[in-house]
Amino acid sequence: MTDEFVTQLSLDECWEMLREEEFGRLAFRLVDEVHITPINYAADGETLLFRTAEGNKLLSVVMGSEVAFEIDRYGEDAARSVVVRGSARLLPEDEAHRSESVPLRPWVPSLKYNVVEITPKVITGRAFSLERPWLHLRPHD
Repeated sequence: MTDEFVTQLSLDECWEMLREEEFGRLAFRLVDEVHITPINYAADGETLLFRTAEGNKLLSVVMGSEVAFEIDRYGEDAARSVVVRGSARLLPEDEAHRSESVPLRPWVPSLKYNVVEITPKVITGRAFSLERPWLHLRPHD
């Protein structure tokens, strides 16, 4: 998809952005409900890692739910968005140490012992040229 306001990001551009950011939103299904929650993460090779405590995210992962993950950034004139769709798995203890080799830092002081890996099946990204004319409007005197 390309027009004068929206362009598709290449896979390399998507991975570059995934490696530069550390905060996004994870969407997952738990039985018949779709949930979305903010997480901090880190890229590890061609996968993404995040930590979680016991709860809905972990239950969904253990039940084998497919996930979607989204990050974005925006400024005055441009925005970018990357969406990852794939599978998630709880890393066993002998693999969980991988989280220590990437910049996966806790944002809140809660204990999160479980390390989850997202393996992308599809990665898409778009760049947007922003007009936002209302930012340039002046009230009439």
